[in-house]
Amino acid sequence: MCGLFGLLRASGARHPEWASDAFVALGMLAEERGVESAGVALFGRPGAMNVVTPTIQGDVTDGGCRVVKGRGRFTAVWRSDLLADLDRAPVALGHTRWATQGSPDQLVNAGPLLVGSLAGTHNGDVEAADLRTRFALPPAIGATDSEVIYQALAAGHRPVEVLSALHGRTALAWVDRADPGRLHLARAALSPLCVAMDGERNIYWASNPAWFRTLERGTRVRFQSAVLIREGTHLTIEDGVMRSETFVPTARPGDLRMPDKVWLGFDAADRERDFAQRRHRVSAVCAA
Repeated sequence: MCGLFGLLRASGARHPEWASDAFVALGMLAEERGVESAGVALFGRPGAMNVVTPTIQGDVTDGGCRVVKGRGRFTAVWRSDLLADLDRAPVALGHTRWATQGSPDQLVNAGPLLVGSLAGTHNGDVEAADLRTRFALPPAIGATDSEVIYQALAAGHRPVEVLSALHGRTALAWVDRADPGRLHLARAALSPLCVAMDGERNIYWASNPAWFRTLERGTRVRFQSAVLIREGTHLTIEDGVMRSETFVPTARPGDLRMPDKVWLGFDAADRERDFAQRRHRVSAVCAA
């Protein structure tokens, strides 16, 4: 179980510092879903890519993307000297972690991950061995299912093909460092993901819709909308245009026995609303 959050800036937004403040506040709120490690990926101009596997480094810039991560809470990892990069970043990914696979003591397992040309985050738990076999993937550097998912995506398989093959709980946010203007958001089975737009048309995402209501009370950002993505949805957002494609997600029988973890921090109304629109199938073996 992990916390996802992030920001895709609108071109011409008049108050970039407001959106930056909201991103940092989301990271603090995301601590409710993970305190074992935290990290951010801040994008700039595309550049040469030399780091194409998860790294043990706590601060690395490669391919026009700066990834900063560390053990512990987001508030222990975030530093004020990162604000300048955040204010300039057209896209920023954030992640807080409670480990399900892979040691929390090793930064190679901490998000965001660099895999191939992709930088991405993941909340959930899936059958990594099945995925590796299905797509004939090489051995992973770390020990997470997250890395295996991004190996499959980085190998060039269609996102819905990979997402349909996942067996377990998943929400994802990723960007191709070679194409940083295009954001991918996906929700397979269960793991929640909410997308919001503010008054300047900046796009945000978060694992809990209540975080956006908290932001309105504590920052200058005001949201025009905040919507929980339905299961089985892959969104791409580029130049202010959002495109959606759907697939049938697969959960395991055991995934349904941990609602307090899936909807950790949700109020009763949000949880009931999201539970009512679930559309995953349940199988002991993924049949996709």
